[in-house]
Amino acid sequence: MTPDTGTIIGEDGLARPLWAASDPLMQAYYDHEWGMPVRDEQGLYERISLEAFQAGLSWATILRKRDAFRRAFLDFHPESVAAFTEADVERLMLDAGIVRNRLKIKAAITNAKATIALREEGGLVDFVWSFQPASTPAPRTFADIPTTSPESIALSKALRKKGFAFVGPTTMYALMEAIGIIDTHLMDSHRRGTSGVWSQEAGMPGPPQHQPHSAFHRSA
Repeated sequence: MTPDTGTIIGEDGLARPLWAASDPLMQAYYDHEWGMPVRDEQGLYERISLEAFQAGLSWATILRKRDAFRRAFLDFHPESVAAFTEADVERLMLDAGIVRNRLKIKAAITNAKATIALREEGGLVDFVWSFQPASTPAPRTFADIPTTSPESIALSKALRKKGFAFVGPTTMYALMEAIGIIDTHLMDSHRRGTSGVWSQEAGMPGPPQHQPHSAFHRSA
């Protein structure tokens, strides 16, 4: 580990944070998926659902169960999950492949319905991405990375007003990291600035890819 940065140089010569340095599954997720933009409704609904299931657990646990989650929740197709009944909740409570938490299962169903309803106002993707901040953190160590931000607090509040559940500020900050709205890769990580949303330099936005909808902020 490099003491000044908190990264570890792997056998391939690439610098990664400790959480992505040893487990092959986590390393692959970090190298190819974490922090990359998610701009489709189904993908974003899945990420919101999985972040909610992760609350109180490790992301590695969720990642190992992701295929089972996708089978159980019909690939997180919002219409399919919105149609789930109490019988489906009981079925899912017996599914050892997923996290069997009744409140989180019901939240996934609630959030599917809220996702569909949000289409009348421009859709989930534009709504969530409208909370992209003007600058992004520039962490050199893991301790430099916040767990919430004014934007994640505002997004949490706005989603709750739209009927979403299990979308607290910390969970929303993790979502914003995971889908590229902010870049919290450590400054010397090989992934810093690779999303196309932010440049490698601290706080500098990359080429314009999304125009925030100010109306969403007014609803927050």
